[in-house]
Amino acid sequence: MAEKGHPAAPENVSPERFKPYVADEDNIAEFSIKAVFLGSLFGIIFGASTVYLALRAGLTVSASIPIAVLSIAVFKRIGKSTILENNIVQTIGAAGESIAAGVVFTIPALIFLYQGEQFFRYGQILILSLIGGILGVLFMIPLRRSLIVKEHGVLPYPEGTACAEVLVAGERGGALAQKVFAGLGIAVLYKFLMSILGLWKEVPTFVTSRSSQFPNGTINGEITPEYLGVGYIIGQRIAGSMFAGGMLSWLVLIPLITIFGDKLQETLKPGWGDKLISQMDPVEIYRGYVRYIGAGAVACSGVITLLRSLPTIISSFRDSLADFSTQSRQASLVSKRRTERDIPITYVVGGSAGLALLMSILPQIPGHFPGSLIMSVLIVVFGFFFVTVSSRIVGIIGSSSNPISGMTIATLMATCLIFVAIGWSGPDYQAVALCVGAIVCIAAANAGATSQDLKTGYMVGATPIRQQVGLIIGVLVSVAAIGGTLLLLHHSAYGPIGSVKLSAPQATLMSTIIKGMLSRELPWGLVIIGVFVSAVLELCGVKSLSFAVGAYLPLSTTSTIYAGGLVKALVDKLSRKKDADETELSSGMLYSTGLVAGGSLGGIAIAVFAGVKEGYLAQLFNVGAKLHLEEKLGGGADLLALAAFTGLALFLYRAARQEN
Repeated sequence: MAEKGHPAAPENVSPERFKPYVADEDNIAEFSIKAVFLGSLFGIIFGASTVYLALRAGLTVSASIPIAVLSIAVFKRIGKSTILENNIVQTIGAAGESIAAGVVFTIPALIFLYQGEQFFRYGQILILSLIGGILGVLFMIPLRRSLIVKEHGVLPYPEGTACAEVLVAGERGGALAQKVFAGLGIAVLYKFLMSILGLWKEVPTFVTSRSSQFPNGTINGEITPEYLGVGYIIGQRIAGSMFAGGMLSWLVLIPLITIFGDKLQETLKPGWGDKLISQMDPVEIYRGYVRYIGAGAVACSGVITLLRSLPTIISSFRDSLADFSTQSRQASLVSKRRTERDIPITYVVGGSAGLALLMSILPQIPGHFPGSLIMSVLIVVFGFFFVTVSSRIVGIIGSSSNPISGMTIATLMATCLIFVAIGWSGPDYQAVALCVGAIVCIAAANAGATSQDLKTGYMVGATPIRQQVGLIIGVLVSVAAIGGTLLLLHHSAYGPIGSVKLSAPQATLMSTIIKGMLSRELPWGLVIIGVFVSAVLELCGVKSLSFAVGAYLPLSTTSTIYAGGLVKALVDKLSRKKDADETELSSGMLYSTGLVAGGSLGGIAIAVFAGVKEGYLAQLFNVGAKLHLEEKLGGGADLLALAAFTGLALFLYRAARQEN
């Protein structure tokens, strides 16, 4: 490959110096019928799978890399394809996963709100998903140059970079492809042994005794290959900052709340149900108190991030408007380099305004015109704000750890405050506030995935306007399956949503916030504490975003990501090279992309596998449960899990030390 930027470099790589895999002057097959069809099919499949996984566990896995791998495999079976066709497949297909995440984190909350269930129908879900998904694409278009091109060497966009490596490795074949698929194979095998056969624990955990001097101190890790791979890609510095935020929540705040709350004889709101603090385990304390602090920290960091981004945002808009004002649309498309063509800014502005206006007049949506115009304005303002924040966050830590629910919490808080200020504080406005949060959440989730896709396209030499059209197609085809899957699960043997099997933890939290704020019972003190945590870090000269994200996420996520960062730090030290010296085509990066791809594919397959006959097959194959391994091993079960994960990390270390 020609000269390329380094994803973790501290300084910008000049756009003029960067050379993509496919040169700008080359015109090869890209937006073909077979690529659009296969991408649409993957969008439907991955969208439906993500709905199930998010309802069950409250989390999702990035689909871009698995789809890229599948695209290469499918086209090799049925005929040849170009790298740009494979890129279009993953661009269209990934939209289903990102939109499904935004939908499941918010829209099921309608069930728990006053008269909200009347809006939990297929038509309403379809409309909200479409508007949010398309806005996420449109809002990202004017940001592409500032975030993807101008900051190529600053924002690594881990999944986008990894996806580009998968596409290049698939195109080149040989040793490069072997590195990717070696990581993929190990990840799938590891997932199978851990999650299907149940040979070791998925989350080894150590919690200090409730009666000790340091009660409820918690250290755990969700030892998955995809988190290990992401940690290696983003490096020790960012991963360490995230882990530090997690340590604040789980090794400082939770023990502190336990120490001071154990003697309370009454419930302390918001809490967890009607439990006393002395009756709560660490997870319940995290959900009842600490997560609000994390949400406040993420919201404050988001504001600071936006303020820092304003110069590049303004520059991006100015450049786009200048391009259109000096030339006609046709002349602009002809004269521009292929890799610089975007959907015209007038289409972006007109489409966004049209969708916002449509939202305010549709009878299927809560609210009445002209009062519903307030809802439309809030959607545009908060939507563009959090699309920007989401893009920068995934540029640093990747889509898998993007705190979409934290951004949605901030949106709901601001929306409810505005509603209360103008007198909309009754239960009738709960569903209206949720619709604002839902569209913003879907837009931010899809914008994060869109950013990764545009990063991939930038590196492989795709045509942006074709990718952007592909993303809109991905939205259109996937939302039909997402709404249907959501309703089917709600009315299935697993349902209803909110039950043990479909707990929908994120949506439950959203409904709690809306009801709490509109009734003026939200724990603002906890939120403000989080705001000042981020403020203190910024005053100390530390960028707070990664830290705040870590404080909001479970420690089980950030600890495993940090382990990947430590492996990269060790490899760099022994190789006597700086973090910036490792290119996207190094052995470690390629192997890590395989871990991310294999772990993601395995996670989705396991989610589907567990749903067959209400988990009958999963129980049939779970050797660990049948032999009662955890009960027999006791504390040794955690050691066995750590030994297995250490072996996985050693495989990564060995692969990273090898030359291509």
